[in-house]
Amino acid sequence: MATQTPTQRSAAAKRAAATRKRNAAKRSATSTRANARRTRSSASVSVRTSARTTGRSARTTGRQAAQTVTHSADAASTELGAVATSAQRVVLTAVGAIASAGDSIKRTAQTYTDPGRLSRQLDRFERRGARLFDRGRRQVRRRTR
Repeated sequence: MATQTPTQRSAAAKRAAATRKRNAAKRSATSTRANARRTRSSASVSVRTSARTTGRSARTTGRQAAQTVTHSADAASTELGAVATSAQRVVLTAVGAIASAGDSIKRTAQTYTDPGRLSRQLDRFERRGARLFDRGRRQVRRRTR
């Protein structure tokens, strides 16, 4: 597996956290619906249960419903954070590429404005040209034999 940049790891972690939160919110919503169903049926048979018990169940169900909404909102914000991290990666990549190009231009300018560096660079070009020329000559000899 290829190594990840810190930004990639952060985005993946945020996506995973958002998924976990979303799943927890779904479980909570299911539980809330079940409690609401039980409270409704309890209220309809309030002859057997006291009104106080039914009221307490309704309050508990209401609190749980509020928590479910909070969990869902938290999952959505975490997912938005993952998207933002991915967008940040795109921006940082572009800035890094521009900085590298700027460094390269700076090195080139330094090479061609300093007489000593220019001389060494021209010598390198000459040696490289000689190597390529010799290589081509050897290839031609091999073909003619």
